[in-house]
Amino acid sequence: MKGWVALLPLALLTAAGPPAKLAFRMRWPVDCTLGQTCAIQNYVDDDPGAAVRDHACKGRTYPGHDGVDIRLISMALERRGVNVLATAPGQVLRVRDGVEDRSIRDAPPGAVAGQECGNGVVIAHGDGWESQYCHMRRGSIAVRPGDQVKAGAALGQVGLSGNTEFPHLHLTVRKDGKAVDPFAFGAPARACRAGASLWQQTPPYRDGEVLVAGFAAGPVQMRDVQEEGANLQPRPSRTTSIVAFVQAIGLEQGDVQRLVLIGPNGNVLADNRAAPLDHDKAQQLLFAGRGRVPAGGWPAGEYRAAYSVTRNGKTVLTNLAKIRI
Repeated sequence: MKGWVALLPLALLTAAGPPAKLAFRMRWPVDCTLGQTCAIQNYVDDDPGAAVRDHACKGRTYPGHDGVDIRLISMALERRGVNVLATAPGQVLRVRDGVEDRSIRDAPPGAVAGQECGNGVVIAHGDGWESQYCHMRRGSIAVRPGDQVKAGAALGQVGLSGNTEFPHLHLTVRKDGKAVDPFAFGAPARACRAGASLWQQTPPYRDGEVLVAGFAAGPVQMRDVQEEGANLQPRPSRTTSIVAFVQAIGLEQGDVQRLVLIGPNGNVLADNRAAPLDHDKAQQLLFAGRGRVPAGGWPAGEYRAAYSVTRNGKTVLTNLAKIRI
């Protein structure tokens, strides 16, 4: 179906405090595992003014963002198919399908005007509650208006349709027509970690996280990592260059990243200590490697890539990737 209604503008509920009891509760809306195959890229912008602020009073959002963005780690995973799930039982109100899966960076100006949500579904849950699911895969919508769905029912699949640069689900939750923050329902304006969570199991908040870490046999580009994740080809061998890479999200101004490539004998092959970030970064790619192959090839064994992020003198994020060649 090509018809759709315009998205409602962002509006925030500013009750004095969280309700004593919530009848509406939500389950996770994507068939993925946080920290493994998906991550929360952006939260709701809870600041009513020109500034940006998520429910933790951090900057993992952007102006006017009225939903939660759940990102897959690669296009390869999107192509295999990852289901979008109804977050609660209800009746399907509207659907749209037929919008092309394409990064907005590859589309001409105005290509998604009026279709920013891309392919999607809107569900009514009763008592004024609604959920909207955006950027779904073309041809995957599995429900029709009027259908009754249970919590966890497959609605379609995560895609790259509408106004997006990476495969993800944008989930907006509304109460009485107003977008609300499912992590901070009823929180006062500009409050930090206040209000009530609508989630049955609230996902932990991460100040930053590693989306993908891996190894390659040559130079690494962000576009390649977004396409294939950690499975870049060709893989490094004893006769090729060895490059370690990390794609991180949610980093903050002043963060210092470091990536150390370590050989089988514990010797450091490369050590990339990046300059402090000059502003918050939605995503960042860091790599370290050795291009010149020694005579006789690289020693056989396990190679490690140790990644860390230091914030205000404290290590806030670490990751260790391994490969055997």
